[in-house]
Amino acid sequence: MRRLVFIPLLILWAQAAVAASPTIVDGDYVAAAIARNAVVWDVRPAAAYAKGHIAGAISIGDAAKVLRDENTEDFIATDRIEKILSDAGLDPHRETIVYGSRGTWNPYFGLYTLQYFGGSNVRVYHDGIEDWAAAGRTISLDVAQLPPVALKLEINPTIAVTTKEMVARLNDPNVQIVDARTPQEFIGEDIRAIRGGHIPGAINIPYEQNWMDPETPAKLARKQTNNNGGMSLKADGDLKRLYSARASETAGVLQQLGFTNVKVYDSSWLGYGNTLDAPANNVTFFNVGMFNSRLSALQERVNQLEKELAAARAQK
Repeated sequence: MRRLVFIPLLILWAQAAVAASPTIVDGDYVAAAIARNAVVWDVRPAAAYAKGHIAGAISIGDAAKVLRDENTEDFIATDRIEKILSDAGLDPHRETIVYGSRGTWNPYFGLYTLQYFGGSNVRVYHDGIEDWAAAGRTISLDVAQLPPVALKLEINPTIAVTTKEMVARLNDPNVQIVDARTPQEFIGEDIRAIRGGHIPGAINIPYEQNWMDPETPAKLARKQTNNNGGMSLKADGDLKRLYSARASETAGVLQQLGFTNVKVYDSSWLGYGNTLDAPANNVTFFNVGMFNSRLSALQERVNQLEKELAAARAQK
């Protein structure tokens, strides 16, 4: 039995089995779930929620920011999460549909969060609000609220690993580490911790490879396409050749494909890279001096532009 670990970062104990029920669902499934009183959780930022959401969907704002420490990217204290979920009426043990914008990893973070705290009846609506609107289903501007629930959250240790556990598994022949970050992060060119690089033995498959068109975000930026339809998931047959995604999304995809022993390393490279005694490959270090020099040059340019703008206004 081979295990996989996914990074940003995820461990997959790669044990394939037939999935008992889907993890990733479509609009018809969501509509049926709503009819049976399932909770619908919109994980987008509050501003996006306010512009329109699935009728009855609740929001706590940008879930990945609200529930994680901005410095470590680990979960905030469990008692704080307990209060946030309690106040929102989000019970991990209740049937829940999580959605956001098509193709983003945030709904999968919501899935991972509820599973991390014991949930087992959670689904992701991958195509999200765009698909819901395109199907002509109801979009609401009303803020939905559920009654508060009394929660005592307990962590499910079977779906996550710590940095210490990650290091301990480096030489385990039954573990496969999958790094779902960008190739630039993997080889140490894009440094997002004290050092860059990757965990020894990891394979790199960026999570966008799960999409029908992985280049969609770049095409949107270049105005080569006017929608994010390419961020829909590939067919299952294609996905079976991938084994990846930005960790929480990858975990959801693998659950959909029938893998039953998948773990997420939520601290990701930020936690591992900052642990300097942890073995790493392609190690690079952040050049603080060069960064400060470039920052100073940028500040000087901003100051010059402000002077030029002030002079132009004075001449009018």
